[in-house]
Amino acid sequence: MTKIGVVGCGSWGGNLVRTMHELGALHAVSDANPATAAAAAERYSVTALDYPALLADPEIEGVVLATPAHLHAEHALAAIAAGKHVYVEKPIALKPDDAKTMIAAAEKADRVLMVGHLLQYHAAFRKLLELVRSGEFGSLRYVYSNRLNIGKLRTEEDVLWSFAPHDLSMIIALAGEKPSEVTGLGSAFLQPLSDFATVHLAFPSGVGAHVFVSWLHPFKEQKLVAVCENAMIVFDDTCDWSQKLMCYRHEARIDKGAPHLVKASGEPIALEPSEPLKDECRHFLSCVAENRRPLTDGEEALRVLDVLSEASVRHA
Repeated sequence: MTKIGVVGCGSWGGNLVRTMHELGALHAVSDANPATAAAAAERYSVTALDYPALLADPEIEGVVLATPAHLHAEHALAAIAAGKHVYVEKPIALKPDDAKTMIAAAEKADRVLMVGHLLQYHAAFRKLLELVRSGEFGSLRYVYSNRLNIGKLRTEEDVLWSFAPHDLSMIIALAGEKPSEVTGLGSAFLQPLSDFATVHLAFPSGVGAHVFVSWLHPFKEQKLVAVCENAMIVFDDTCDWSQKLMCYRHEARIDKGAPHLVKASGEPIALEPSEPLKDECRHFLSCVAENRRPLTDGEEALRVLDVLSEASVRHA
């Protein structure tokens, strides 16, 4: 089994530590706070190391980075230089040039570089992507996504950079191309970082999209809608598995200047329940074992980062 060191054992990093342990791959942990690392090490019966010592451990083949975004490039480049494969949480970096440096370093060293765009590994999104690409419901026309909650507030990145990478990754995959136009608008109330943000995208094929994100929303909403010629498909990650992916075959047309609308009931699309994070971690482990390119590699993450950078919002 591939041996993994997880760096960053905080709230999300703790999930990665647990999942790698469940998969039998966890070998060591590290955190800027030694007490946090020690607690994780004790819980999972592994070794707590500082980062240089973790990189120097010859048994560790891959490093999982759940550190603050501004440290991603520094930590990833150090890991690659030490001969490790790298999984880095989103966003890959805060600057496209840093991401390009990471990609080039991984290519030169023949190391895996994977980015944690978790929803690409969600069974509901995989099915949605399959349906859109098959053309079963006609051409894709528009995609929109809401990622809203009360918290988690951050001070090192705004809500766009914190929440939107997942949605942008999915939308770019659905469109099958990079957007040709990107505009962003945000509002900041608590600090000089956007608490609300919208991003509008136009694609060369004519597909349009928008994303709305906020960490000052009264309730949790995680919903993506793909509008196709003959149906609308809704991925709602707050629903249980029986209703996570729904198809609505509404009919709408303009006939001789008069609008006609026929509403249809939602049809659930059957899914096999799974744990997206576990599937994502399995994918990283298999890519390391086989030294193959991951689904969400550095190039995929750079496409998302380019959109984030272009959309980096002006405030209303």
